[in-house]
Amino acid sequence: MKEKETILEPLWEKAEDYGKTSLELIRLKAIDKASDVVSTVLPVIVVIVFTIIFLLFINLGIAFWLGTIWGSVYLGFFAVAAFYIICGLIIHFFLHDRIKERIRNIVINLLLK
Repeated sequence: MKEKETILEPLWEKAEDYGKTSLELIRLKAIDKASDVVSTVLPVIVVIVFTIIFLLFINLGIAFWLGTIWGSVYLGFFAVAAFYIICGLIIHFFLHDRIKERIRNIVINLLLK
């Protein structure tokens, strides 16, 4: 009986080491994927924030300019708002599925890379 225990003991230790190594490998792969996704998404978020700020000031300028031309500032703001509601409706009804599919594919490609 002692002989069986001495034979199985190194095998058990190797299996335990293999399990610990496999768990560590899975953990490191998860960390790698998470850091890859964050390092890809973060610069895009920064660019989007600066683009939104830029567009905000451009829209304010266009609204004031149109308001000056039409003789009333609020008309310029209404015109800019009408432009954006038309763009939003077009995107919602015609491009929503395409945009959703592209974003889904980008996220899947990042996670499976």
